[in-house]
Amino acid sequence: MKTSDLDWKPLALVPVLALIALPLTGSLSTWLTLTVAGLAMGMIIFIIASGLTLIFGLMDVLNFGHGVFIALGAFVASSVLGLMGDWTGSGELWRNLVAVFPAMLVAMLVAGAVGLAFERFIVRPVYGQHLKQILITMGGMIIGEELIKVIWGPAQIPLPLPEALRGSVFVADAAISKYRLLAVAVGLVVFGLLAWTLGRTKIGLLIRAGVQDREMVESLGYRIGRLFVGVFVVGSALAGLGGVMWGLFQQNLIPQMGAQVNVLIFIVIIIGGLGSTGGALIGALLVGLMTNYIGFLVPTLTQFASIFLMVAVLLWRPQGVYPVASSR
Repeated sequence: MKTSDLDWKPLALVPVLALIALPLTGSLSTWLTLTVAGLAMGMIIFIIASGLTLIFGLMDVLNFGHGVFIALGAFVASSVLGLMGDWTGSGELWRNLVAVFPAMLVAMLVAGAVGLAFERFIVRPVYGQHLKQILITMGGMIIGEELIKVIWGPAQIPLPLPEALRGSVFVADAAISKYRLLAVAVGLVVFGLLAWTLGRTKIGLLIRAGVQDREMVESLGYRIGRLFVGVFVVGSALAGLGGVMWGLFQQNLIPQMGAQVNVLIFIVIIIGGLGSTGGALIGALLVGLMTNYIGFLVPTLTQFASIFLMVAVLLWRPQGVYPVASSR
């Protein structure tokens, strides 16, 4: 898409929402704290949703079992970090990152490997059958949660932040969590890599072409089926990474954590437009900001904030802010 062809209206939604909240929060420092917290939460949700955006939007697979990869990534990371207590307990940031990044990598590898098996034995037999996809992937998630209970136990387990990532930094009297700054940075890296891969590489071109006309691409000698399996594995790995980020954000883990986040994920990809990485980013940031602003202003409505947001966006654009799969 050329820059001149880009629809800039959805890009204004995030700053407009932030500016509307400014006079309502009462002070600049409170608004800044809530805004950074909302952006960080949005980035974590985007990391999780980006995987389902690929699977749902590009492969036309309704994977309601996505939550199991979120939980699996978080629990794997908790085991890795538990073995690196000397590093996570250090007050030096670089030592903490040396522990956190390998935990993320291992979580992504395990989630991706399980995703490969999930696609082969659960999803592949029901390609093109949406109702069966919903039922069988939900069943797969339930089985996955039970296996997590077998390995790590059914009880809630803590996942404390590494020492140097605890606490806040102060900007203009606003307290900004150190971990949330890291979450924003990781989210931007994930978005940049996805946008570059899908928009600038041969693999991304083949995937997008395969979505539009699979038969034509296969007639040129490319194995689109294998590429789509790779998309599923990458989506599962991103869910594992998002699970690590979400677990550290919540600082405790339960086997059902993925299922609890699933609702937010689907809201994000519906707002963004199915298959749109940029739309998913906008949707996730809007959900993060709205949740934090409403949680501060009207706590009793926090649970419904993201649903209200989705309804408002869909009244404006029924196919999402950047629909790319509507022609399928």
